[in-house]
Amino acid sequence: MESHAMQRIYLDNNSTTALDPRIFKAMLPDLSGPPGNPSSIHWFGQQAKAHLETARQKSASFFGANPDAITFTSCGTESIQLMLRSIPQKGHIITTAIEHSSLYKPLQNLEASGASVTYLPVGLWGAPLPEQIEAAIRPDTVAIALSASNGETGVRIDLMTIAAIAEKRGIPLLLDCVSFVGKEPLLRHPGIAAASLSGHKFHAPKGIGLLFHRPHLKLTPLFSGGNQEKHLRAGTENLAGILGLAEGLHILTEHQAEITANLLSLRLHFEKGLRAGIADIAINGEGPRISNTSNIAFLGVDGETLLMHLDMAGIAASHGSACSSGALEPSRVLMQMGIDRKTAKSSIRFSIGRMNTREEIDRTIDITTTLVQKLRTR
Repeated sequence: MESHAMQRIYLDNNSTTALDPRIFKAMLPDLSGPPGNPSSIHWFGQQAKAHLETARQKSASFFGANPDAITFTSCGTESIQLMLRSIPQKGHIITTAIEHSSLYKPLQNLEASGASVTYLPVGLWGAPLPEQIEAAIRPDTVAIALSASNGETGVRIDLMTIAAIAEKRGIPLLLDCVSFVGKEPLLRHPGIAAASLSGHKFHAPKGIGLLFHRPHLKLTPLFSGGNQEKHLRAGTENLAGILGLAEGLHILTEHQAEITANLLSLRLHFEKGLRAGIADIAINGEGPRISNTSNIAFLGVDGETLLMHLDMAGIAASHGSACSSGALEPSRVLMQMGIDRKTAKSSIRFSIGRMNTREEIDRTIDITTTLVQKLRTR
């Protein structure tokens, strides 16, 4: 058993989160109940079907929408891929170069296939400005595809204004909400045509996501097969995961304001403590951030080395997206923001979850301060 000094602290909640016990309990009707495939017509199948549709209703309530607006998927990446299937191949798309790879790479593929893509610069602010969106719209613009917040820096877009622009101009706004949901209240706006999310980012299980989509958005399935999810997502539904996802969204519906306030309080305390003990640090992203994310440059320290020392001291943080971990190059997001290579390589991300405590944050401040001071004297 690890000593008290090595009790581990998890501050990589933008990569994944611990399963909320309430969500695990909500999954038990499928995990421990009688077998049932929602597509089967016998009693067992119809019990499973009832659970599925109740979960769909709970999930739709999060968006203030009808159940038909919800398609369950395996993850955020699949939801984004399905969402992008609504884009005509030869149209013009507005996005940025700091999107998560699950959005950025498919857009590059669309560009290679003949679409015209505008990658708006975001600068040190860390998010596209509404006036940039407005100025980039062309007669052939068919979609605006953005992350509601950046998963590495936490900087969020001005969703209200951008959604209003999209609605006024009649252009679908397609949102990657994977890093946003669970940290901030999600705006309900008619200008949002689709929004993707992933359960394991807000204390629901891995392997389950969903796509919210307006009726006017014409989606094409990613693959053919069975008739599940109204022909949009073939394959037997992950019912246990769906039950967990729906309960996770219900918790957010009931308690998001409280959750956001607690996360923000911990984040501000963390940043204040680091600034008090460590000179020459900078927070990446000048724009407003979601409540839980701190991407910090410890100038004069190699970020990879600091991460390893933190891990040996029992603290989990990251360079950025788990989907790009192991890369020797500095963060694409930070480089595209115009942050110099040396600063980018000194940067690491701390992302707080709702199960973290103030005591853990205090310990992290102390340990990080000591490590940075030691590494700077080498």
